Amino acid sequence: MESSTNSTTITDEQPQIAQEFPHIIRVFTDGRVERLRETDIVPPSLYPHSVVSSKDITLDSQNNIAARLFLPPPQSTHNHKLPIVIYFHGGAFCVNSPFNAAYHNYLTALVSKANVVAVSVQYRLAPEHPLPAAYDDAWTALQWVASHGKNNGPEPWLNEHADFERVFLAGDSAGANIVHNIVMMAGHPDMNLGIDILGACLSHPYFWGSTPIGSEVLELGKRELVDRLWPFICPSMPESDNLWVNPMAEDAPSLAWLGCRRVFVCIAEKDVLKDRGRLYYEALSRSGWTGVVEIEETEGKGHAFHIHDLECDKAKELITSMAEFFNRDAPPF
Repeated sequence: MESSTNSTTITDEQPQIAQEFPHIIRVFTDGRVERLRETDIVPPSLYPHSVVSSKDITLDSQNNIAARLFLPPPQSTHNHKLPIVIYFHGGAFCVNSPFNAAYHNYLTALVSKANVVAVSVQYRLAPEHPLPAAYDDAWTALQWVASHGKNNGPEPWLNEHADFERVFLAGDSAGANIVHNIVMMAGHPDMNLGIDILGACLSHPYFWGSTPIGSEVLELGKRELVDRLWPFICPSMPESDNLWVNPMAEDAPSLAWLGCRRVFVCIAEKDVLKDRGRLYYEALSRSGWTGVVEIEETEGKGHAFHIHDLECDKAKELITSMAEFFNRDAPPF
């Protein structure tokens, strides 16, 4: 007599891809997030093993806000204070950190060339922490730096070496977007940082809008990607004409509120965001803001090229221009 056994095959349903931005980030239906680039971590380094010293610090343990500090060679810091640059990395608000090789090497090169003290900020990333988390973290970092304005803050490097008459904010891509929004906050009369921001450097800024302008009309594939990105990182304000991502929109606050005295906008010829950067420069020029704005375009290069190809001549030229910006005499009020 033959016997039969009833069996049930149990198969675990595999998570599927819910959203993906090629070469940037992938999110699965179970909530897992896979970042597809710049996930490496490199340690800081101290003189004499490196020309530029660096170390890691925690700014806010509750929200896991950290930073990597950079200090130029000892002979550069002897007996005089240096400009301080607060830097915000790029990466579409969802990838990268100050601790990966690309940004560590870039800040090392910038600090060495410009002879500045730098604070490279680690802010919380989307989608786990959608906007405005990055803006909140950036403001917290700026307040932490400002707490050293009387040379009695918690970090000796800033107390001993930073000139709080020459404070700059800088960033690339999403980081440049952060710079704009934070400097706008700093310009509000109700904000009292205790220090003034002398200048802002916006490199290949991530600005966008619902109506294509300039070369965006021809960049349909790239435009579709950027159109999808903003609602992904900012679901609370998904419209691409809101003030955070489109400071040139009709109902955005006047750029005359910008809370610094000098602005340097850097754009790249082959960057889909270049026309937004140029429009920002033009809008700021005619806004009634009383500061000085300048712009520089790099021919033949694409978005954030200088972060990943430090040895090319164009990257060296751009870093030199930034160094000159950080060390130029302040314009009169």
